[in-house]
Amino acid sequence: MLWTQCVDPKPFAERRLVCFPHAGGSPYFFRGWEKALGGVEVHAVCYPGRAERIAEPCATDLTAVARRIAEELLTASDGRPTALFGHSMGATVAFEVACALADAGVPASRLIVSGARAPHLMVPDAAVTWDDASVARTLVELGGTDPELLRNKAFVQLVMPYIGADFRMLAAYAGSPGRQVDCPLTALVGATDPRVPRAQAAAWEESTRGPFRLHVVPGGHFYLADEPPFGIVEEALRPLTAPGPGPGTTPRAGTPDRGTACD
Repeated sequence: MLWTQCVDPKPFAERRLVCFPHAGGSPYFFRGWEKALGGVEVHAVCYPGRAERIAEPCATDLTAVARRIAEELLTASDGRPTALFGHSMGATVAFEVACALADAGVPASRLIVSGARAPHLMVPDAAVTWDDASVARTLVELGGTDPELLRNKAFVQLVMPYIGADFRMLAAYAGSPGRQVDCPLTALVGATDPRVPRAQAAAWEESTRGPFRLHVVPGGHFYLADEPPFGIVEEALRPLTAPGPGPGTTPRAGTPDRGTACD
């Protein structure tokens, strides 16, 4: 089964964006992005254990998942700039995919991360078991799930296995301090996100040797469910097809692109 889906192929689009869902998320979370981002061919990742892959065992190793996705992207590469967008757990997966692509000599054009702490701040916690009760409490805290749904036994039986598996996979992830990508990196965080303080989102600057920009947007952890950041994404992708600097010029460190924006 393929790791990525594209509901609206655009062979003449100059740019490609691969979107990585949050823990418990599916490609459907990004439906509509292909219409809003008209000049971009949008792909969305489907993790095993849900949606069209419901019959497959859930993944347990985040880095291994990233390697598999990177392999698929490399196989499907057609020379177009490919940017990565990941939300929450998806941001961590996207970072690992960006590292794998760079190791293969085909780096991502840009990495956009949302609602996630920087990977070098993540420490495995073997004491975290993520049983159904703790997963349910966290879902309510993050605001991504209607509490009424969590009282529906059929719903809980369907989704808890893969949501819990994703939470445990992320809890076991060990980021590598000092590991960096070369591509530009844009980070977004909700101003009232209960799990990701602004400082932890800003720490993504340490994960790239390229330009960095932080956007603090209205809303909580799932701000993008109510107000998808299409404008910020389009702005981040625009340099991918814009003319580069003239011969003999290089970007200067400390330019406005390496900074913070409050939207």
